[in-house]
This record gives sequence, structure tokens and C-alpha cells, in this order.
Amino acid sequence: MNTPANLKYTKSDEWFDPATGKMGLTDYAQNQLSDIVFVEILVDAGDALEVGKAIASVESVKASAEIFASASGKVAEVNKGLSDKPETLNSDPFGDGWMVKVDGGNFADAMDAAAYEAYCAERAH
Repeated sequence: MNTPANLKYTKSDEWFDPATGKMGLTDYAQNQLSDIVFVEILVDAGDALEVGKAIASVESVKASAEIFASASGKVAEVNKGLSDKPETLNSDPFGDGWMVKVDGGNFADAMDAAAYEAYCAERAH
């Protein structure tokens, strides 16, 4: 499992990059979902986000899931290309697979990488 140390993580398996304001689906989550075949971003630039608000819907060959905001703030940018290439969430979840970028992101309850890895390991048992 890839868990970059510079990111913050939620118990619902989203990540947030405090340096760039980008957020998306974790490597753990995309692995659990398997091959992602559909992505719909549910917010637009200018929208206000709160932690836990649905920002996207994804479907895989195994399941569908809602993706939630991992930080609050104002949506600065949306990764529109994901709807054309949903498989990017599987191949590059922390790079080109980002979903939404926010300005002024607040992520008070997010976990660091070590805590998230421990949380994922706990669920595997």
C-alpha cells in the first residue's frame, strides 16, 4: 500500500495534500474497489466544502462508492479529466488521480500516514 508521508488521511479513505490543496481517493480504497470504470465529480469550482461532504461518486467492477471531502475550503479546481479516464484512480491515485483542489483547506481531524497505515492494517484482520 502506498501512503505518502506528506498527505493527511480520513477514516473513509480519502487523502488531502496540505501543500497543494488537492484531495482524492487513497491507494488502499482504490485497491479495495478494484478496477474503477466510472467517476463523477459532484462539486464545481467556487463551491464551499465541508469535511465529510460528498465530492464524487465512483463505480468499479465490484462496487460503487461516494468519495467525501477530506478537508473544508472553497473548491478552486476540479479534475474534469477523470470522467474520461476513470482508471487513473487505480494507476495514479495520488498524482493524476486527484479529484478536487481547495483553497484554505482545513483538515483538523485527519490522520498522518503512520496512523492511517495502522488503521488500514487494523481493518484487514
